[in-house]
Amino acid sequence: MWKCKHTWKKASVNTLWCLFGCSIGDFGTIIYFQNITHGYSTLEIMLLAIVNGLITSIILETVILWRQLEFLDAFKTAIGMSFVSMVGMEIAMNTTDFMLNGEAIINLRSLPYILIAGFCAPVPYNYWKLKKYGISCH
Repeated sequence: MWKCKHTWKKASVNTLWCLFGCSIGDFGTIIYFQNITHGYSTLEIMLLAIVNGLITSIILETVILWRQLEFLDAFKTAIGMSFVSMVGMEIAMNTTDFMLNGEAIINLRSLPYILIAGFCAPVPYNYWKLKKYGISCH
């Protein structure tokens, strides 16, 4: 089951779209708090970054699917097919950020590692779901 190159390619493309959507909200939140004075803890910022990453990813995927489906169907599909993948991606990204930087900070040194972790964590799940159920969010 794990040897289909076509499915790995499709799962990888789907994961990259999700990574793009999640990164917008996640990195935007962290960069915002990185540049203001605040009293929030690293955990609070990272939790907010995860939520914002999920929101922006759902918005992006809904817009992409809206070309093929009615808006409500596109929204339901965006949430239903990739939510587990997005949560795994967000947790991997923020855990990697914390492990490398000890706090919620985005910098050029750690960014590639954060993105790689965000991609690698959900891609096997996306492959499995695509292969087993033929379910794809894009």
